[in-house]
Amino acid sequence: MVFRKPPDGGWGWVIVVVSFFTQFLCYGSPLAVGVLYLEWLDAFGEGKGKTAWVGSLANGIGLLASPVCSICVSSFGARPVAIFSGFMVAGGLMMSSFAPNIYFLYISYGIVVGLGCGLLYTATVTITCHYFDKRRGLALGLISTGSSVGLFIYAALQKELIDLYGLDGCLLIVGALSLNILACGSLMRPLDSSDSPPPEKTCVGKVPDQYFAYHEKEKTVEENISILEKGYIDEKCVNNMPDYKQDNILNKNVLSSINVNEKDTYKKKVVEQTNFCKQLAKRKWQLYLNYWEETVVLFKNKVFSALFVAILLFDIGGFPPSLLMEDIARSANVNEDDYYVPLISIIGIMTAVGKLILGILADFKWVNTLYLYVTTLLMTGLALFAIPFAKSYLTLAMLSGILGFLTGNWSIFPYVTTKTVGIEKLTHAYGILMFFAGLGNSLGPPIVGWFYDWTQEYDTAFYFSGFCVLLGGFLLLLAALPCWNACTNQSSKLPPNIYSYKVASSA
Repeated sequence: MVFRKPPDGGWGWVIVVVSFFTQFLCYGSPLAVGVLYLEWLDAFGEGKGKTAWVGSLANGIGLLASPVCSICVSSFGARPVAIFSGFMVAGGLMMSSFAPNIYFLYISYGIVVGLGCGLLYTATVTITCHYFDKRRGLALGLISTGSSVGLFIYAALQKELIDLYGLDGCLLIVGALSLNILACGSLMRPLDSSDSPPPEKTCVGKVPDQYFAYHEKEKTVEENISILEKGYIDEKCVNNMPDYKQDNILNKNVLSSINVNEKDTYKKKVVEQTNFCKQLAKRKWQLYLNYWEETVVLFKNKVFSALFVAILLFDIGGFPPSLLMEDIARSANVNEDDYYVPLISIIGIMTAVGKLILGILADFKWVNTLYLYVTTLLMTGLALFAIPFAKSYLTLAMLSGILGFLTGNWSIFPYVTTKTVGIEKLTHAYGILMFFAGLGNSLGPPIVGWFYDWTQEYDTAFYFSGFCVLLGGFLLLLAALPCWNACTNQSSKLPPNIYSYKVASSA
């Protein structure tokens, strides 16, 4: 598919609006799962680490499957994937209302809902990057605030629905709301080139040679037919036979001459289909090899390699507060009468603010987006170290707001990835990075829960979380330092679509 130049507006703003609501509807419940987490603890009586797997899977499994999600979006387009994923999210939420135990929730809420969210996230980010170039940071910031606003609203909404209709009724209503994703997905019109010729039906002669794993001279249809007819009776052998045998053979030939044309047509079709399947298999195999070759090339970029380590450690340490903050307050014996706003709601609204502000900052030419991202990582690590010292609602609310704002760096992460590998490799690279982000999301909350089950307090868990985030930030900072380019002299060897990070010069 050939894409024209991003319009940076027009229908692109419709894409921004529907992508915003798509992330709002699909990520509202999984991100606000901390409210459901307390109910599941009381309903099933399992340990904190075991119960935390439900929310961590819902937020991590879609990212773990990002390479598959990227392939689906590249193969089928954002619109079909979004519509299909809307059914997955709605169905998974409704199935969770009938969960008899925690293991059923692992599948219905964790895997089904999580995979649907992963497909929707990849679809919205990819199609937005196709529609925007100069305003890409703003556009990504706007659509990514959808999940944060969803977290803010769904935290209070799910709590109210649980009080009115119970846990099962809450999940049924939230699942019904998710069906609105189908309407949003139908408006995700692909950015096709208006002057590109319509796709033609694939035939044997139009398979490009570069997709072949090796080249060989293909036999023509007539040559293959001659091979198929090699076993037929030779005319000379017939002439050497006795007269009565010749008469029998001639009679058979007369009877079969009626269907000669049909046999020839059938043989030609068989040979053509055989050749087409053979060449198509070669093409797919070569595409598969090219995919892994491009993956190896991506990891040769030191910034990209450090980026996947940083995103893994960031999600191991930075994601648990959004899931466990309510339980942290309950473990710190915070009086429920002091609750003015749920802590998860504070995280959600500040994440929306952070995504918007950081997205706008990323569009300024004097701002180095990679260094901006590193700064958010280091500040997040320091905030995690401060959680064990927060013993009141006010201090926990302040830390929730700080962590929420810094978690807004998700809005500039696609921007950083694009500048690192180029728009042509965005889908491929982003799928790999989201896999490691999903691994961190899946492991983070259970690790913190296991620390609590082991020590009966959260202090050690968040010291570990803060260390992970700081380590990832420092590794990424070291990989991005311009002195590496000066020492290794690799900046001139980078492909044209690779962005070499340098410190922005002051005016």
